[in-house]
Amino acid sequence: MRKNDRRHKPQGWLRIAKERIEILFSEARKIAPDKPKRASRYVKLAQKISMRYNVRLPTKHRREFCHKCGVYFLPGENCKIRTNQKTQCIEYFCSDCKQVNRFGYSKEKKK
Repeated sequence: MRKNDRRHKPQGWLRIAKERIEILFSEARKIAPDKPKRASRYVKLAQKISMRYNVRLPTKHRREFCHKCGVYFLPGENCKIRTNQKTQCIEYFCSDCKQVNRFGYSKEKKK
């Protein structure tokens, strides 16, 4: 076995890791209104899986939780969502830790 071969994980493991991340986020979405702490725990588990197997979280999932405290966002209950024209980003304001999570957007180019 060469040195570079040890770093790569088998494709089957990566597929399973992605499936588990999807399952954890879907369960967090279902349970968040009733048990927000459990939903946050699911988010933390998904983050651990993505770090262990070196898999990026999909963009749609990256916007569903606070990157500082790990709380699953419920718009109107524990976060505020605003658009900022100046910085051209969507701002998620976490009411638990007062962190502002910014995700950029770009306007469509006119032809």
